[in-house]
Amino acid sequence: MSIQGIIPVMLTPFTADNKVDYDGLRKLTDWYIDNDSNALFAVCQSSEILFLSLEERIKITETVINQVNGRIPVVASGHISETFEDQLEELTAIYNTGADAVILITNRLDPNNEGTAVLKANFEKLLAALPKDITLGLYECPVPYRRLLTDEEIRYFAGFQNMVVLKDVSCDLETVKRRVALTQNSNLKIVNANAAIAFEAMKAGSEGFSGVFNNIHPDLYAYLYKNRDSLDPIVQELANFLAICGAAESFGYPNFAKLMHVKIGTFANYNSRVIKDDIKVKYWAVEELLDHIMQASDRYRKKLHLR
Repeated sequence: MSIQGIIPVMLTPFTADNKVDYDGLRKLTDWYIDNDSNALFAVCQSSEILFLSLEERIKITETVINQVNGRIPVVASGHISETFEDQLEELTAIYNTGADAVILITNRLDPNNEGTAVLKANFEKLLAALPKDITLGLYECPVPYRRLLTDEEIRYFAGFQNMVVLKDVSCDLETVKRRVALTQNSNLKIVNANAAIAFEAMKAGSEGFSGVFNNIHPDLYAYLYKNRDSLDPIVQELANFLAICGAAESFGYPNFAKLMHVKIGTFANYNSRVIKDDIKVKYWAVEELLDHIMQASDRYRKKLHLR
């Protein structure tokens, strides 16, 4: 199975009292698919994984899988604990949801940043205990710390037939290029997550995009990916626009992206468990900034005949 293309890191909608809004989650799932997503990453940092109970992580993954109903692959991570026993429970639970791949967080394989030997030993211990038919992926989640994989580790993981995707958070084009070369003859696909280098990474062999602004305009990233080899000036213009939009992540994400979905009617509330403050108060003119992004996105859709 290939996990590649436009892979949104899914939001978790909440009710006004911060319970998971499962009806909103179902509508959000359909929105991603209707806007050209190729796979979904449920239960990740954008989903507020560190603020979800294991029961919630399981139910969210099951809800997304049921709503997708086989239309595109769904991957998920339950991997937030430090001890082997807790990690095994989490990962087995996500496997049992029927997710197409279970995503391992690299900093959980090496919680104290001790190096390659520890990372490999922890991975191999988990692999021996997990179901033999499990399909896996990797995610360099920046919380609680960003554990980037070395070239040696990339080569190591590329040697496993059931390791199919790395959500790359190096945010460095040369690193992406090197990783693409290192995994060329394997099942492991490198998917960049940084908006600033998204277009150049695609042209260099990154198999898609899995950044946070897939929660705003995944269809525009899909167009960019499909036309990454085009010389049409509108493609480079779109790439520039998307890279600039990515800077808005600092204005209270994930609430910023949730606010857009409130505006378009996907779900009712833009609160999160990560950010306690109202972003409309904390970040001056944030709603106006979002309106500009939404309006410009719609203009590009008209230019590109996407609507």
